[in-house]
Amino acid sequence: MIVIDRNSPPEDYRQAAHRLREADKVLALTGAGISVPSGIADFRSPGGLWSIYSPEEYATLSVFRTNPEKAWLLYRALGKALCGKIPNKAHHALAELEKSGLLHGTITQNVDHLHHRAGSTRVYEMHGDHHHLHCLWCGNLIPVVPDHYEQPDIPHCDVCGKPLKPHVVLFGEAVRHMDTIERALGGCDILMIIGTSAQVYPAAFLPELVTARGGNLWYFNTDSPERHHCGVFYFHGDVASTLPRLVASLPAAH
Repeated sequence: MIVIDRNSPPEDYRQAAHRLREADKVLALTGAGISVPSGIADFRSPGGLWSIYSPEEYATLSVFRTNPEKAWLLYRALGKALCGKIPNKAHHALAELEKSGLLHGTITQNVDHLHHRAGSTRVYEMHGDHHHLHCLWCGNLIPVVPDHYEQPDIPHCDVCGKPLKPHVVLFGEAVRHMDTIERALGGCDILMIIGTSAQVYPAAFLPELVTARGGNLWYFNTDSPERHHCGVFYFHGDVASTLPRLVASLPAAH
């Protein structure tokens, strides 16, 4: 594995960028770390949302069905944490790669919708998005307005009258788009794993799928490179710095 960081010479970035340019099919898998530079704390980190609202107690499908008022304590806190946040340089770098034809899609575990706001169009949101409200009973889907997270009362569906929930995957629900994601990963020779350890299933299945088919893994993160021993490149440091620098190093198209 080749480790590249902020102190690496430009030639290291150019070498990786050349291999990226020559790849047949590149996809990205992103996690919480790509949104930290946008001011969204990792929910699993100390002091994060999960340390205040235990997911087992607040973020399950059964809790929402039986006690939606309790579930909405978490949803309000999550909504307030995400509202007003804007994409950072890493999000824009992926959008630029897609626009140039070098990135075939972005698979994200995040619900903040920042990839779309940066300009990416082929985005697979495994855990849904927090910018819509969803009715489990009749399927009604409506855009979120900030007022939904400021009011003391929970919103109800204007079609059937049942409580609405954010359009996110709760514990007890299946992740979304997995069949489409598996098809998209067919022929993938580089999977860029950005801001996530990708060690929790079902996301952990995706790197395994790529390597089993002969593809390569490139990691972008701040943790120890030893955790990513199966990667070809490890870009160590702030993803809002390393990823844009890689994109800026790309050679011109032939």
